[in-house]
This record gives sequence, structure tokens and C-alpha cells, in this order.
Amino acid sequence: MPLSLPNKAPEHVVFLDRDGVINRDSPAYIKSLPEFEFLPRSLAAVQKLTDNHFKTIIITNQSALNRGMISRETLDRIHATMIADIRAHGGEIDDIFFCPHTPQEDCSCRKPEPGMIHRACAEHKIDLSLASMVGDSAKDIACARRAHVRYAVLVKTGNFARAQRELDDLNTQADWIAADLYDAVDWIIEQFQHKLS
Repeated sequence: MPLSLPNKAPEHVVFLDRDGVINRDSPAYIKSLPEFEFLPRSLAAVQKLTDNHFKTIIITNQSALNRGMISRETLDRIHATMIADIRAHGGEIDDIFFCPHTPQEDCSCRKPEPGMIHRACAEHKIDLSLASMVGDSAKDIACARRAHVRYAVLVKTGNFARAQRELDDLNTQADWIAADLYDAVDWIIEQFQHKLS
């Protein structure tokens, strides 16, 4: 039986969508490394999460894989370069979970389904009462709600008007609307401040 560690502080986790949150999204999908462009302040935002001892996990739909628009090797290269660039700016990405399926494949991992978050919880032993989700779409917020993540934050760096309409249709809302990822991180840290001190 493993020894308990009563003095170990519980881990706070932030789940991040990728496209439209960390990097600029495209209606034609991000299919190559030159198409991947960090959004302003996103590198600093991940650095701030790392500096405040948050675990940072990316949860992203990547149906371009099963649409045949990008290879697994290219996706891996994009993610490896992204992680290296984030690390060079003082931040860390602890893991990446992606769903390769199209909507027609009716999987349990494509957001708004919570499968990727459930898998992350199993692999990282996450307490969802200490977790937040940051996304730019209604799918991200709905995924957070279905997984029972503590806070769901919507950023305006994606298609904000469409996200708001879809959330209204779903009769649900984000806990906070942020200008960008950095603004979202500030708000999340503030919510957990008493637990971090």
C-alpha cells in the first residue's frame, strides 16, 4: 500500500482548447507548421499558469486527421514545436489529448463530449473541483459542463458571436468571458487564490 502524502498540496489544472485559444484558428483547419501562429499573450498566459503551479493540459478536436487533411506525423510536429516554443518562454504543457474523429463518427471523445477530460482525469488523477476549462466555442463550455469541471471560461479570440448564440441555444453560459487566454488565466488564478496561498 503506497504511503500517503498529507502535506502535498492538491493540483490545480487548466484544460485549454488549442485553436482559437493558444493559436489563431482557421476555417480551413491548421494543417501545417507554417499555419500555426500563437495568439498575442498566449505564451505569457501559459508561463503564468506554470509560475503559479497549475498543471496545463490541452484538450483539442483535430478532425482534420480523419478528414485526410493532415497526417499524424505533421500534427505531432506541430505539437512538439508548440511545446518547445512555450517552454522557451517559461511555460509547460503537461499533456495533450486530441480527438481525430469527424462529427459523423459519433465518438465519445469529440467535444462537447467529455471523453478527453475523462481520459486526462484517469491518467493524471485530477480533482475536477480544482480544474478549469478555457475555450473559444460552445463545444468547449458544454464539454466542461458535462465533465463537471469547476470553472468554464470563454475567450473572445475565436468566433465569439457564434459561441454566444450556440450557448444561448443550449441554455448554458460560461462562468467568465475573457478577452483572451491571458485574461482568462488571471481570472482563474483569482478564483483559486485562497487555495494557492
